[in-house]
Amino acid sequence: MASTTSRGLLGLGLALLCTAAVAKGQTLSAKDYDRAAASLSFNTQPLVDHAVSDVHWLGPHEVGYSEQNQGKTRYLRMDAESGKVRVAFQPAQLAAKLAKASGKPVPAGHLPIHDWSFGKSGRLQLSLHGKWYTCDVGAKGVCVKGRAIRSAASRAKISSTRNEPGVLSPDGTKEVFVRRWNLWLRDLKTGDEFPLTSDGVKNFGYATDNAGWLHSNGAIVRWSPDSTHVVTYQQDQRKVGNMYTLRTRVGHPKLNAWKYPLPGDKHVFMIEPVVINVDTRKMVRVKMKPQQRLSSLCDDLDCDRNGSWDDVKWAPDSKSFAMVTTSRDRHHEWYHVVNAANGDVRTVFEDSVKTFYESGHGKVNWQYLPASNEAIWFSERTNWGNLYLRSLKNGKELHAITRGTGDVTKVLHVDRKTRELWFVGVGRTSGVNPYYRQFWKVGLDGGKPVLLTPENADHTITMSKDGRYFVDSYSTPTTPPVTVLRSSADGHVIATLARTDISRLKAAGWVPPVPFTVKARDGKTTLYGMMFKPANFDPHKKYPVIDYIYPGPQTGSIFTFSFMPSRADHQAMANLGFIVVAIDGMGTPWRSKSFHDYWYGDMGDNTLPDQVAGLKQLGKRYPWIDLSRVGIWGHSGGGNATADAMFRYPDFFKVGWAESGNHDNRNYENDWGEKYQGLLVKYKNGTTNYDNQANQDVAKNLKGHLMLVHGSIDDNVPMGETLLVAQALIKANKDFDMLIIPNVHHGYGVTGTMYATRRRWDYFVRYLAGNTPPHEYRIAIPKWMRSMHH
Repeated sequence: MASTTSRGLLGLGLALLCTAAVAKGQTLSAKDYDRAAASLSFNTQPLVDHAVSDVHWLGPHEVGYSEQNQGKTRYLRMDAESGKVRVAFQPAQLAAKLAKASGKPVPAGHLPIHDWSFGKSGRLQLSLHGKWYTCDVGAKGVCVKGRAIRSAASRAKISSTRNEPGVLSPDGTKEVFVRRWNLWLRDLKTGDEFPLTSDGVKNFGYATDNAGWLHSNGAIVRWSPDSTHVVTYQQDQRKVGNMYTLRTRVGHPKLNAWKYPLPGDKHVFMIEPVVINVDTRKMVRVKMKPQQRLSSLCDDLDCDRNGSWDDVKWAPDSKSFAMVTTSRDRHHEWYHVVNAANGDVRTVFEDSVKTFYESGHGKVNWQYLPASNEAIWFSERTNWGNLYLRSLKNGKELHAITRGTGDVTKVLHVDRKTRELWFVGVGRTSGVNPYYRQFWKVGLDGGKPVLLTPENADHTITMSKDGRYFVDSYSTPTTPPVTVLRSSADGHVIATLARTDISRLKAAGWVPPVPFTVKARDGKTTLYGMMFKPANFDPHKKYPVIDYIYPGPQTGSIFTFSFMPSRADHQAMANLGFIVVAIDGMGTPWRSKSFHDYWYGDMGDNTLPDQVAGLKQLGKRYPWIDLSRVGIWGHSGGGNATADAMFRYPDFFKVGWAESGNHDNRNYENDWGEKYQGLLVKYKNGTTNYDNQANQDVAKNLKGHLMLVHGSIDDNVPMGETLLVAQALIKANKDFDMLIIPNVHHGYGVTGTMYATRRRWDYFVRYLAGNTPPHEYRIAIPKWMRSMHH
């Protein structure tokens, strides 16, 4: 199910073996678990040297990044034109300043900061635990709350209780935020705050960041390039149904309620777009009827969670903007051009699909080119994601910009003068893993795209704001990254930021994953997967196998083909005596449209036919895989798929661990099920088109051991989803296990995650391997993690 990035933490599941097998079982010691825990990311990542992360552009030609070496992290700035590198700040000094400003400990060795940059004043601004701070980087400087441009006098005007999160203007001088259901402006020079709207009321407010499954007190807007206007909306959720969580404590529990529409609901989120001149504080309503609160890409208006409305794009002169709107069933898109001065709307063209439309894979790819009267549109009509040039005059297609097999996933830059476009693509080079990302340049007027990243690897690209340079970190699942600065003109390497060294990781006994391919259920389509074997692997033994699953449809079980020292806790579980497998089945993205659509309208599929087919092939290929002992586990959508597997394939999957599953999408956010299952249809005989995905309806088939896990205040996938399955199992008189972790959300926090992880290890060790785990083993975590919120 839906995740952000946006979505999920490490979730951390054979009937009892025959008496003879149990009799031969081993008793595992704490040292056995210690060896497993050594493969968790907080233990492996410090063993990786010259590891570059957090790459971002500080200015047109300056890139910021961090580099870890020998367990210490440096924060660096590189000048793209000269290739010179300098230290951005000293982490120990900064940690002390942030601790004083925030009133909470900040670990110097693992600074939990994001989006750090330097304002016009030269002071460092950064986000710490979701709040902004401004710091003088000198030894005697201090950190203060708020954005970088503020003076002491301006900060004094803003109380800590009224420092709502804001969306920064392009010129960095102001931000807009939500207060009491209205949009406000905060002048960062003076500290003055002004209401931009006044008619917002409860559940009918402006810039509301509530998608049901995801909600905050932030704002969602789109700033004009000249920082004079914002496009936002008034969100009507007055008649939308509520969702609830109950936080337990001594005394009366705390009830939390918020608006959360479900599939089939008559009333869902509707938005009325508006344009606001922040200088004159004049608001103009866009002249269109209320629209569905939907994205052309993801299941929130702000896919990157940075406060920016992705389906609105301004003209460079800030006089007009384009907006794409979406039908509730995700079958139809409309491309509009709006006059910012008066709200006049012209619908230029529309597009329809039979299943669900997406404007890219990871980024909204459509573009607005008013100077040349053109638009760029993303379409998968040829079964592959390509770009097309269209006329803004009449909406007609002019020609294809890209063609052929493989997908355009992200458009990162368009040069309107040279008429060139840069994009990330997958599956466009024969003989290369179709999941490896590559970076390309192509002319808007057609022609063959130019590959800028020729290395046979997965490329993570961070492009400069002016499009002249890009940072490329390339790696494979088994080879560490090389991070370089390249020219966008032809891809030549200008400078090397770092070559990651895993010598210490290998010396500690690191076991690389084993990439593999199998055929899908159809016997023809190639599927890609990864296998994890025990560090003390013995090919003469027979190993039980654990299938880690995430069915999509917005991602898959593998998540990335870039290098990682640890992938979840797959290697840790392998070290306990298992073969762990992850397979991206049909119905997941980054392949063809038909591949992605494979089980549209039948979400109960969950890629399970591909999981079973793939595991059977691996069992035939490798005699040390024991297909009589197969387990499965997953979190969120993977929790749903795990329970589904135990119910639909009860003779194949013997042990399952299902965390926080959306077991019936009728009880999950409406735009998830309605996108991938279709609009809810109730038939005269009492059945619905959602019955084929409801786990509680097949729970009676359970034969093996199943653990259901959920956080008690999960505000993404409500806990009631798991209780539906539990109720059905009780009605069917089935034995099962359940763990409700009190007062945690969709992610379980540090304490909850470590506890669930250990319990999951125990569950598979006991019921799948037939062994005895150590009693109440505690996973040791680093001190800096213990200081985080539990």
